[in-house]
Amino acid sequence: MPTVSVKRDLLFQALGRTYTDEEFNELCFEFGLELDEITSEKDIISKEKGEEKAKGASDTVLYKIDVPANRYDLLCLEGLVRGLQVFKERINLPRYEKIIPAQGEGQKLIITEETVQVRPHAVAAVLRNITFTKERYDSFIDLQEKLHQNICRRRALVAIGTHDLDTISGPFTYTAKAPSEIKFKPLNQLQEYTASQIMDLYRTDSHLRHYLHLIENKPLYPVIYDSNGVVLSMPPIINGDHTKISVNTRNVFIECTGTDITKAKIVLDIIVTMFSEYCEKPFSVEAAEVVYPNGKTHIYPELAYRKEKVKPELINKKIGISETPSSLAKLLTRMCLKSHVIGNGNNIEIEIPPTRADIIHACDIVEDAAIAYGYNNIQMTIPKTYTIANQLPLNKLTELLRLDLAAAGFTEALTFALCSQEDIADKLGMDISATKAVRIANPKTAEFQVARTTLLPGLLKTIAANRKMPLPLKLFEISDIVVKDPNTDVGARNYRHFCAVYYNKSPGFEIIHGLLDRVMQLLEVPPNEENGYTIKATEGKEDRAAVKFSR
Repeated sequence: MPTVSVKRDLLFQALGRTYTDEEFNELCFEFGLELDEITSEKDIISKEKGEEKAKGASDTVLYKIDVPANRYDLLCLEGLVRGLQVFKERINLPRYEKIIPAQGEGQKLIITEETVQVRPHAVAAVLRNITFTKERYDSFIDLQEKLHQNICRRRALVAIGTHDLDTISGPFTYTAKAPSEIKFKPLNQLQEYTASQIMDLYRTDSHLRHYLHLIENKPLYPVIYDSNGVVLSMPPIINGDHTKISVNTRNVFIECTGTDITKAKIVLDIIVTMFSEYCEKPFSVEAAEVVYPNGKTHIYPELAYRKEKVKPELINKKIGISETPSSLAKLLTRMCLKSHVIGNGNNIEIEIPPTRADIIHACDIVEDAAIAYGYNNIQMTIPKTYTIANQLPLNKLTELLRLDLAAAGFTEALTFALCSQEDIADKLGMDISATKAVRIANPKTAEFQVARTTLLPGLLKTIAANRKMPLPLKLFEISDIVVKDPNTDVGARNYRHFCAVYYNKSPGFEIIHGLLDRVMQLLEVPPNEENGYTIKATEGKEDRAAVKFSR
C-alpha cells in the first residue's frame, strides 16, 4: 500500500479542526485508511542516517497514512482532505468542469508516427491561473512521484511532465529522434547535453538511473518540442530546465506520455482534479487538443462521469445489513459516489466521478457502502448454511511427518520453488530433457529459470550457505515439486516430495537409513520387496542409493 506523508498541522488546518492522535487514527479507520506512523523529518533522518545528520532537520509532526493502492485520489493532501470532508458530510463533492477554449486559442499537442516505436500515447491539459504556495507546490510534485511509483509502474506505463506554460508557446510536437539529434539543458543543470550524454549523466543518479532502461536500448528517444524548438521533456527520463515550474508559476501545461493510453488518461484526470481547486475558477481545467499521426484529434482531459445502477438488495445481502435504499444512497454519497434512489426504490443510481477510476464493478460500490456503514457496525450472525472445515489429507499427513522428523533431530528448511536449469540437471548429473521441468518463459535471473523437479538442490544450497554452522547439519524439507504433464489442463502437475540431508565430516549413511526406516514405519510401509520398500544402488556419475517401492 502506498504511504502518504502529510504535515499534521497543515492537515488539521485544511480539515478545519484539530484531532488527537487517537481521534485521527479512528477517523482514518472509519474511512478505510490506516494511520501507519506518527513521526517527523528529524526522526526519519535520525533513524536512517544517525543523529548527527538529523541536526537542524524539522521537528514538524508528520502523519504517515497507508492508502489503498487503487485509490489514486488519496495520494496527496488535497485529495485526502476532500475525501475526509465529504465523508464527514462537511462539504459536497465538487463538480469538475472541462473548459474548451475557443477555436485556435487552446493548446495543441501533435503526435508524430515516430513515437510508435517507443511510447505511442500522449495526453495533455492546462491548469490556468493557478495559485501555488510552498506547501501546495511540494504536494503537486509529491503527487507526481506517488503516481509514478504506483499506477505508472515506475514510469514504464506513464511518465508525467509539468511545464510553465508562460515560458513556451504551442503547438507542441511529440516525436522521437535519434539520441544524437536531441540536445537541451536538463532540469536543474547548467549546460546543454545530447540525449546520449544525458543518459550517461544520470547513470549514477540515485533517482533517475532506475528509469534509463526504459528507452536506452531504443533506436529513437521520445522528445517534446514547442513551436520554437524548445525542448519540454525527454520522457520518461527528465524535463527541460527551460520549462521548470516554481511557486510563482501561474499556468501549468501538463503532458502524460506512455505505453498505456487508459492509464495515461487516469493519471491526467487525477492530477488536474486534485489541483484545479487552486485555479482562479476552482475545479475547472482547460482542455488541450491532441492530434494523432492518422489525423484524428481528441480533447483531453476527459473528466468523464458515468452512471451505474445497483439494487439495494444486492448491497444489503453482500454486506449482511438491512438498510433502506435512501440510507444506502447516503452512505455511497459520503464515499464520493453521488447516489440517489430511482424508480420505486428498486435501484440506486450512482454517479462515478473522474477521480474514482478504482470503481470498475458493482462489488467496488458494495465495498464502499460497507466502509461508510462501518465494518464494526455489521452485526455478527450465524450463516444460514454451514460447513465443517477440514484439512486436506495430504497436508494433514505432511504436518504429522514434519513433527516426527523434527523429533528425530532434523531441522526443516523452506527453499525456493524456482531454481536454475543447472541445479536440477548438470549439477545432479542429469540431462535437462529427462527432468520434465517446467520452464519460465521470461526468467528475470539465471537463478530462477525452471520450477524445481527435486528438493535436493535447495537443501544443498542451504548447506552451502551455512557452512560456518557447527556440524553435523541435519536438514529436511517436505514440499511440492512440479513436472510437465500433458494430461492436465495447465500442462503440469504438483507432487509432494520429501528430502533429507545429513552433512558431517563422516558420511553417516546409517543416520539417513534410520530416518528413512522411521518414516516408513510411520507410513506403515513394511521393509520388503513384495509390498514394501527396499534400498538399492542407482547408476549415475556418483554412487547413490534410491528407495524402491513395491506397492
